[in-house]
Amino acid sequence: MKKNKNGLLVGVTGGIATGKSTVSKLLKVKGAELIDFDILAREVVEKGKPALTQIADFFGNDVICDDGTLSRKKLSDIVFNDVNKRKKLESITHPAIFAAFNEKVKIIKNEKSDAIIQAEIPLLIELKLMHMFDKVIVVYVPENEQIKRLVNRDGISESEAVRILKSQLPIDEKKDVADFVFDNQGTYSEAELKVNVLWDYLVKANKGKG
Repeated sequence: MKKNKNGLLVGVTGGIATGKSTVSKLLKVKGAELIDFDILAREVVEKGKPALTQIADFFGNDVICDDGTLSRKKLSDIVFNDVNKRKKLESITHPAIFAAFNEKVKIIKNEKSDAIIQAEIPLLIELKLMHMFDKVIVVYVPENEQIKRLVNRDGISESEAVRILKSQLPIDEKKDVADFVFDNQGTYSEAELKVNVLWDYLVKANKGKG
């Protein structure tokens, strides 16, 4: 998808337990439209959707529940340790997700041509989607803070949290490609204040495109 000449497309990403959703919701309160790629990923494989049919054709009906919906657990178990099958799944779902994203952007732009539209995408940098956006925001906390938050949030051991982090691109590498790094180490109230600075940055960037 090409960047918009009018309005601003913003990619919001970060690492696990950095608080991406918190920042996205605060930006929404300020006036930024929000498109959540995790929600899109669920919507495109709903019952009756073409992507679900393609998944069943390739992976078999074992990944389909009795009610005709996708068994995410069974599908996840299949693709987790099989790179080729994971890539096959992505080849089915990603085009559908991007098509849904483009449609949502089009609808928003038709209603407000100069809208600031944010897309929350956990794997934005891993998938090399930076070119799609006018600005990329990385929500950041240091790895040791990610570990603490994961342990507290998910009730897992520190070693399990470390294992999860090692399976992802290090947060410091993500920070290096950001247009704006949102340091989210503080309290929620501090995040609210910092969002004001980020919003001013985005509004100025949007006006600068005119």
